[in-house]
Amino acid sequence: MTTDDVLQVTDSGEDAGVRTLTLNRPQAYNALTVELKERLLTALREAADDDGVRAVVLTGAGKAFCAGQDLKEHVGLLQSGDDAPLRTVAEHYNPIIETITGMAKPVIAGVNGPAAGAGAALAYASDLRIAAGSANFLMAFANVGLGPDSGASWTLQRLVGYGRAQELMMLARTVDSTEALRIGLVGEVVADDELASRVHEVALKLAAGPTVAYAKIKSTLATAAESTLSDALAAEGSAQTVLGGTADHAEAVDAFVNKRKPVFTGK
Repeated sequence: MTTDDVLQVTDSGEDAGVRTLTLNRPQAYNALTVELKERLLTALREAADDDGVRAVVLTGAGKAFCAGQDLKEHVGLLQSGDDAPLRTVAEHYNPIIETITGMAKPVIAGVNGPAAGAGAALAYASDLRIAAGSANFLMAFANVGLGPDSGASWTLQRLVGYGRAQELMMLARTVDSTEALRIGLVGEVVADDELASRVHEVALKLAAGPTVAYAKIKSTLATAAESTLSDALAAEGSAQTVLGGTADHAEAVDAFVNKRKPVFTGK
């Protein structure tokens, strides 16, 4: 890895289990080029498949989290006759979001600055969102005559409600960090210079937790978001049957009985 990489991948200390993916095009506010999207998708899939990774952090370098699609590249490719921009939703954005939401481990977005369009959608798809005071969110699709992509139509309304999501998408109104916290778009706002340490603290806590249970929490919530109560109850029951037989559950029960702190292994 070099500082010229469009995506920096770093692991925490030995056995800590946290992998940080840093979008690294600060001069372009981390706008998403084809190269960056492909690198991000590969890195997410590798993190999902690596048993040593127990929590993933997604953040940006410089003053921005992610400005969304790199429109300069987008327009240039279209003008050259390259149809790559017409394929990017299916080839990049959809699988990126599906990998984040389907990953059997927690993903934390450390929103270090402005997040717009598909960049904001990356944060919405994450399991936890911690924002710097200077962060803001913009659903900018309408400004360029487009509808939402990158799963934003699904994720945003589940965070802030249907009506609010419709407003933010149609009016393309910027939401600052204070409002984002108030409406539930993020779970926590910290000072800019405290963001990295706070995100790492939360990631370490999750990585040391019962990650197999976190995976079932993600899957049951996803099922419940689009199912009947009966289906949700069935999914919960199935998950509890599996989790009840895990080493982590046995460890938690033994630790409770013996009044000690449990040590989870994610198994």
